[in-house]
Amino acid sequence: MKKILFGLLLLTPLLTEAQLVKTLKKTISLNMPGKVYVSYRTGEDSMSGTRGGAVAWHPLQKKYYAAFAGNQSYPLAVFDASGKLLSDDKLTCIADLRGLWYNPKLKSICGNGYYDIGWFSYRLSKSGIPEDIDVFAAGANQPDAQCIGTFNSKLNRVCFIYGQEIYMYNEGAMQLEDSIIRLYPGVSKKENIDKDDDGYTLGDDYNSNVLIYTGTPRAEYGLLNANQKQVELYNEKTGLLTQILKLPADLPTWYAFNFSYANGIYWAFDQDTRTWTGYK
Repeated sequence: MKKILFGLLLLTPLLTEAQLVKTLKKTISLNMPGKVYVSYRTGEDSMSGTRGGAVAWHPLQKKYYAAFAGNQSYPLAVFDASGKLLSDDKLTCIADLRGLWYNPKLKSICGNGYYDIGWFSYRLSKSGIPEDIDVFAAGANQPDAQCIGTFNSKLNRVCFIYGQEIYMYNEGAMQLEDSIIRLYPGVSKKENIDKDDDGYTLGDDYNSNVLIYTGTPRAEYGLLNANQKQVELYNEKTGLLTQILKLPADLPTWYAFNFSYANGIYWAFDQDTRTWTGYK
């Protein structure tokens, strides 16, 4: 009996560590529309939009809003909860956006634009289709021009990743918070932190401009490890890695853009098929 108990005690840490790793499964796809135009460089037909900006979920409308990053004329698409396209291919982003999120206080889909475009909210039609935008925070309210914003609804903060640090902006006062959260990419134990690492760069393995907020206790923030094809979740208090979520080995992953989180689903964008695929 003592030998059995001793064996179980040795096995327990392994079981606990194994629970931190999960394989995600495909649940939904959003096929983005595209307007055909003639490239001035090649003279050939091309589709507008290349890089996926973000996916947002409107819990009152029960709709997904998915967009390209890079130009205000690139497609924005609205889908129902099953992934059925509701908008036509003439709908555009209206703003040169980067991030999208749902703000429960404003009850609207909001986003941040490139560089100093600022933050905006969409004006929706009765059927939930964006018709225009209202810029409610003009200026460069982000640490870098290409940063994709995510919304921490618990703290009412818009958050960005820059290097290994999370910069939080107060959406009401429009000012940078004094407390900046430091993440330690790939590090799950405090004793393994490299004290010589200044945190200036995120590392070659990671998607450099996308941060996600899950709201899950002790796994609040997430990064995409594009090299390992996995989502990594981090504790906001310690900055340490707490969960690893494995993506399919054949999934195209990118070192910038093309990654998002909405409605409890992790989204990866395939630039070739122009499809957002959701995993859970």
